[in-house]
Amino acid sequence: MPLYEHVLIARQDLSNTQAEGLIEHFGTVLADNGGRVIENEYWGVRTLAYKINKNRKGHYAFLRSDAPSAAVQEMERLARLHDDVMRVMTVRVDKHEEGPSVQMQKREERGERGDRGDRGDRPRGDRDRGDRDRGGDRGDRGERRERTERI
Repeated sequence: MPLYEHVLIARQDLSNTQAEGLIEHFGTVLADNGGRVIENEYWGVRTLAYKINKNRKGHYAFLRSDAPSAAVQEMERLARLHDDVMRVMTVRVDKHEEGPSVQMQKREERGERGDRGDRGDRPRGDRDRGDRDRGGDRGDRGERRERTERI
């Protein structure tokens, strides 16, 4: 059977237990239609890049599944009809990665900004702007002409 990864975003005013209950609910939908959930992760409440249905935050959940396409289509259909689910994204993958997803790994494990050192050694307030002044490359504009009124 094909392998899939699903990301669900639920409304922010749900409790953590209700959000985790949604994960279990959609896992049982996959299981009832001949698939199985290999792993699920609750990523917590995160800020959205843009408002969705007047919400600025949402509960993120991640599922790895092994299911036929009919089961995935049914799960997506029910998720879109569910009032608490704002977005669903499903991606078919060749194989599942071992261990936790990138979102659950610590920054040090991912190697993000911690080992490069390209931003930590310069002071933040004093940025070298070179010879630039406020005017830029435009130069002197010359004398201003007075406006004449037309009658």
